[in-house]
Amino acid sequence: MQYATITGWGKCVPPATLTNHDLATFIDTSDEWIKPRTGISQRHISHVDTSEMASVAAKRALAAAGIDGSEIDLIILASASPDTLIPNIASTVQANIGASCGAFDINAACSGFLYGLGLGSSQIKSGQSQKVLVIGAERLSFYLDWSRRETAVLFGDGAGAVVLEATDKVEGVLGYELNNDPAGRDILKAGFGTAMDRFSAASLDFYIEFNGQEIFKRAIAGMGKLSTAVLEKCAVNKDDVDWVIPHQANERIIDTLISRMKIPKEKAVVNIANYGNTSAATIPIAICDALEKGMIKPNQTILSCAFGAGLTSAAALIKWGDRVTPISTSDAELPPCEQTGIELVSKAVKHFCSDK
Repeated sequence: MQYATITGWGKCVPPATLTNHDLATFIDTSDEWIKPRTGISQRHISHVDTSEMASVAAKRALAAAGIDGSEIDLIILASASPDTLIPNIASTVQANIGASCGAFDINAACSGFLYGLGLGSSQIKSGQSQKVLVIGAERLSFYLDWSRRETAVLFGDGAGAVVLEATDKVEGVLGYELNNDPAGRDILKAGFGTAMDRFSAASLDFYIEFNGQEIFKRAIAGMGKLSTAVLEKCAVNKDDVDWVIPHQANERIIDTLISRMKIPKEKAVVNIANYGNTSAATIPIAICDALEKGMIKPNQTILSCAFGAGLTSAAALIKWGDRVTPISTSDAELPPCEQTGIELVSKAVKHFCSDK
């Protein structure tokens, strides 16, 4: 039986940042209000399209795996904020890395990367593919109404990617669980799509909106349930888990989830302070950060879980392989950014905040 192991990893975050103190210059908030409630200190704001960040992350993941884009059999790109709906932006990444294979986008919101990881591993286990590129990439700043404090403080932009390769060793993605709770589909949403009245200017006033209390409750329940299910499926005790890499939506959610699962807090990888919630990109970015810091060791067991709009939820159990350092590095970079985070959002801030 083949398994799908992670052999390459890469992230891309735009250089411009928007700190909590920056936000306080145009909405009624402060670092003292944001940090204790969310764990967030800053977020990155992109000056380029989602596909550009995804392409840089992909190139870095390919270099880490020591393979060329032409060797990839399938590209799965998770995003709720693509450049275009037609065509999919997986095709843009495909062109940028020189791949010749199937390529598609999926939208499972913040659970998207784990959805893609599960689908990619199944392709490999079935023998359909040998090398799969899975990407999570978001430009959520596009959706924000900067006058709405409850969402303006939470989200950021970025991308992360991994390469999955077939192996005969019992490692990589040991198991995964996916679920959706449609009863909660309206508590986290953005009104962008074909339901819009394209002839009304008011339809362009779309933005992320959510019910924070309901999300908190359902997120913990969904992630906890699927995490327990995937551990049972793989016959792994939670005490044997070395790291938990959860979706980085809110540090309070992470703390509560870990506490209820009776897993020590020090086993949780938490990097939300530097990025905010980058939706489908949070988990691959966190994987990259944990590897860069030397946290992940060979053959360790990692539990990852997420929740997102839909309300989607997902969990995966991963046994890391022997290698925790890149085979090679890529010189791929985003084009230079000449603006600060405040300057990048200034047009949107003027639009949303001037009359409020």
